[in-house]
Amino acid sequence: MNSFSWQRAVVKVGSALIAPDGRECSGRYLLALARFITASREQGKEIILVSSGSVAAGRNKVSSGANGVVLRNTPSIAEKQAMAAIGQNIMMANWQRFFDFPCAQVLLTADDLRDRTRYVNIKNTLREIINHHALPIVNENDTVAVNELKVGDNDNLGAYTALVAQADTLIICSDIDGLYTSDPRKNKDATLIPVVESIDSTIYGLAGGAGTSIGTGGMRTKIEAADKCINSGIQTLIVNGRHGETFDALLAGKVPGTLFKAMRTPSNARRLWLTHTLKTAGRIIIDKGAKVALIEQGASLLPSGIAGIEGNFAQGEAVEIVCENQAVAKGLSLYNAKDLILIKGKKSKDIASVLGYETTNVAVHRDDMVLL
Repeated sequence: MNSFSWQRAVVKVGSALIAPDGRECSGRYLLALARFITASREQGKEIILVSSGSVAAGRNKVSSGANGVVLRNTPSIAEKQAMAAIGQNIMMANWQRFFDFPCAQVLLTADDLRDRTRYVNIKNTLREIINHHALPIVNENDTVAVNELKVGDNDNLGAYTALVAQADTLIICSDIDGLYTSDPRKNKDATLIPVVESIDSTIYGLAGGAGTSIGTGGMRTKIEAADKCINSGIQTLIVNGRHGETFDALLAGKVPGTLFKAMRTPSNARRLWLTHTLKTAGRIIIDKGAKVALIEQGASLLPSGIAGIEGNFAQGEAVEIVCENQAVAKGLSLYNAKDLILIKGKKSKDIASVLGYETTNVAVHRDDMVLL
């Protein structure tokens, strides 16, 4: 087996493991995973769970014939949304019974991830959940999402979660050992591919598609997720979550499946995103003391170090951080320009009295900043 190391991982678990009969949550395959999560946390590592299963969990709770309500063989969108609404509680309770620390539910839609302000809010929320030693459990908000607002599958939702959480690893728990040269269910000569250095058309071809007959069923979305992650510095694993020994190997730093190697380091990926992708909407002028804190101490930018504000930017927009007309850093502002004008030069303890509210005591968090 190949070796790997990690500090913050997103673990994606599909319905095949959570609700193997397709109708209700089960602990059948989850105990070994729960032990892995607990042991990893005890080692000082951080885990975010992306969990399917709410629709399956709610299916049996939606009336079938009772009070004249009959569930269709192929449920309507509204019926699936009702199942999801009912099943969310059941799914969360199913997870909570494995842990003696709190689980925190985070429901997302694709629109949340596309919107700049909500994206930053998601990042901040996940960070605080982890800081408070709870386990974030992310799922798509199927109760309100329609097709144009859906991510569509939890493999890609796992990738987006890894990106927004700035994880270094995505672990996709499947009912298959990893990526094979062909479908092992149909071809006994298929062999496991232990390492993928880069993802190209050949790799996508292994997942099936037009003109091919070797698709492995459900593998394409896993490769899509891996593609998003490795190009952003996040290594990705596909492993078999039905085998308890899988999680023993992961705890030992071994990959009992397929490892997709990260093509950049996470810090470089964030630097590329912040430096080249996001256009700045304004400038924050800082004093020399704040500059030293940012560069030499890796600190967040506090309002007390701000000398001036230029531009009319909103919360969550990118700003250039400048000292003596020299660009020092670029980052995402946690306050809008009007509020920063009011609290610039103020101590953190004074923010609430000046603004009448306080969401955070920093102006730009170090996790959302890159030095130039």
